[in-house]
Amino acid sequence: MEGQKPRGRALRLRETGRAVGRMAPGALNSITDVPGLRVGHTTLEDDERGVYSGVTALVPEALEETRAVPAGFHMVNGYGKFVGATQLMELTELETPVLLTSTLSAFRAADALVGWVLERAAAPVTSLNPVVGEINDSWLSAERRPVTEAHVRAALDGACAGPVPMGNVGGGTGACALGFKAGIGSASRKVPLSGGPATVGVLVLANMDGDLRVAGHTVAPEDLGLERAGHTSPRGSCVVVVALDVPCSGRQLERVATRGVLALGRVGAAYSHGSGDYGLAFSTRVAEAPVVLSPADLNLVFAAVLDGVEEAVVDALLAARTVRTPGGRTAHALPHEVLRN
Repeated sequence: MEGQKPRGRALRLRETGRAVGRMAPGALNSITDVPGLRVGHTTLEDDERGVYSGVTALVPEALEETRAVPAGFHMVNGYGKFVGATQLMELTELETPVLLTSTLSAFRAADALVGWVLERAAAPVTSLNPVVGEINDSWLSAERRPVTEAHVRAALDGACAGPVPMGNVGGGTGACALGFKAGIGSASRKVPLSGGPATVGVLVLANMDGDLRVAGHTVAPEDLGLERAGHTSPRGSCVVVVALDVPCSGRQLERVATRGVLALGRVGAAYSHGSGDYGLAFSTRVAEAPVVLSPADLNLVFAAVLDGVEEAVVDALLAARTVRTPGGRTAHALPHEVLRN
C-alpha cells in the first residue's frame, strides 16, 4: 500500500543545519549513548487489517546485577494508564525494564514483562512492579489489543545498544502528534558535569495534540494543504523517558523527569484534558550512596533534557512515514521541505 512505503532514509534535524541548544550530542544522538542501556522494538503493521501498533522496550543492564535502579516519575496530566506509577513515585526505584505500547495492550504487556523478569531472577520474587507506559493509537489502528506476550518478549530479547530506529516503530507505530504522523524519537547530550563528563539520553513516544513549533515557526498541516491526523477532540498521550549515567538521588530524578514533560511545550504540545503526559527518568548506574548533583550540575542536566526532548520530537516527525488506513484515514508525515527551506 502506498502509504506504508518507506520515505527513504530518515532525515534528522541536525542534517538541516539546525541544532537545539549548545551541548553536543553523543555518537548516535540517541538514548543508547547512555552506557548500560538497550532498546528494542516490535512493530505491528498490517494494511489489510488496519493494524498499526507495537511495543518498545528499554532495558537497563544494571538490573541484571541489582534489584532496582534509582528513578523518578512525573505526571503533568493523568489521563492515561501508566502501569507501576504509584510505586515509582513512592520508592523512586525502577525494578524492571520499561515498556511503551498502546492503551489496551498495556496490561497484557505488563503481565508478559513480569513473566520475563521472573524467569531471569536469581532468587525467589514475591513482589514486582512492572512499568508500562501507553498511548492511544486507536485513530489509526483498528485492532485495540494487538500486542501479545510473544511481541513483548521479542522487543525485550532483541533490545540492543545500537542506533534506535525512529518514527513508525514499536510503541510509536500508530502514533500521531501535532497533527502529523509521529512515533518514536530519541536524542542525547554530552554534559560537562563538575565530577566528569556524563551522558543524558531521551526517548519520546509522541502522540499529543497541539500545533508544531519548529525553527521559529508554527507548522500546522492545514497550512500545508494536508488533513490533520489524530482525533478531532483533544486526545492523545506522550511518554518521555530520560536516562543518565550518573547515580543521582531519586528526588533529583523526579525533577529531571519533570523537565522531560515540560519540554514538550517547546514543540507545541497542548497538554489537553484527554492526554496522558508522563515523564520517567532513571540512572543506569547504581552507587552505594546516591550522588547528589550540585545546583550547577543539575541545571546542566535540565538543559540537556529540555534540548534533547525538543530535538527527539522533531526527529520522530521527520522519521515517520505517511499511513493510509483501509478505513480511509490518512496520517501525513511532516514534509521535509518545511525544514529544508
